[in-house]
Order: sequence, then C-alpha cells, then structure tokens
Amino acid sequence: MARACLQAVKYLMFAFNLLFWLGGCGVLGVGIWLAATQGSFATLSSSFPSLSAANLLIITGAFVMAIGFLGCLGAIKENKCLLLAFFLLLLLVFLLEATIAILFFAYTDKFRCCGVSNYTDWFEVYNATRVPDSCCLEFSESCGLHAPGTWWKAPCYETVKVWLQENLLAVGVFGLCTALVQILGLTFAMTMYCQVVKADTYCA
Repeated sequence: MARACLQAVKYLMFAFNLLFWLGGCGVLGVGIWLAATQGSFATLSSSFPSLSAANLLIITGAFVMAIGFLGCLGAIKENKCLLLAFFLLLLLVFLLEATIAILFFAYTDKFRCCGVSNYTDWFEVYNATRVPDSCCLEFSESCGLHAPGTWWKAPCYETVKVWLQENLLAVGVFGLCTALVQILGLTFAMTMYCQVVKADTYCA
C-alpha cells in the first residue's frame, strides 16, 4: 500500500515539476527577449547596470528551471536529499519573487512616479541631488542627474496603491495561482519525502 502511494505521488510530482520547468523556460524566454529588445532601458539602478528587469527574469527563469529539474530527478530517483533540496529551494523562490515584485513596483516607469513618498527620497540614497534614470519624463542615459523639472513628481507609494486598487482582481488571481502552484509543489515534495522515508523504514 505504501509503495502504491509512493508511485502515485512520484508521477504527480514528476508531472508538476515538468510544468514548473516549462514555466521557467517561459520566464527565461521573456527575460532574454527584454534584454534583446529593451537593452539598458530596464536598468533598475545606474550604480549597478547589470541589475535590470531582464537580467532578474533571466536569473529567475534559470533558477526555476534548475528547481524543476531537481524535482523531476528527485521524484524519479526517489532520493531523499534531492527531494529535501527541492523543498528548500522552492521556499527560496518566494523570497526571490517578493524581491522582484518590490523592485518592479519601485523602479518601473510604467507608473510615472519617483521615490516612495517623494523624488527627494533618492537624494539620501545617492547622497546627491539625483534620481534613477527611470524617474525621468523622457528616458536617456544619466538623465537622473538633470534638473528636477525633468523628473516624475508623483510618489510611487500612492501611484502603485491606486494601480493595485484598479487591478485588484487580476493581481489577486495571479498571486493566488502562483501561491497555489508553489504550495502544491511543496506539498508534493514533503509528501514524497515522507513516503520514501516510510518505504525505506518498511524495507529495513
């Protein structure tokens, strides 16, 4: 009976991780597309040119693909170490997703805003009268060094708050689906880990 349960969970987890891996491929593809088409436009900080939305998506996609592969391998091999590693890495994905979401809402020019409460928030960060280039009314290299008249004035906190209120349903559905998928993966991993331990104990 224990063996039958283990086999059922094994194939369910393999199917889940295959979909998870394909999702990682999609995120990686979007990141590569952004890097190829947007260039440095999506750079989040002028101090760190490599810190861009495209690069974060590429890293996330590669990471998700690696986790999916690890989960598939752990399921097929019924390996406790691989299953536990998959479980822990999937937990880390929550932190990575939260970081990307915060950076996206803080830096993207889609909201036409600058700073949390005011564009002057950036003065303390840079210790100078400047803002990120994403704060500029018209984007150009080092435009954040120009006069305040060329920057967005609206605070991002209020702007994002309004945007979330207007798109509450879409954001909620997306967040819920993402959370459910990851919780499902964590459940499969821990269930299979426990089944493998139980099967090893039974065989011993």
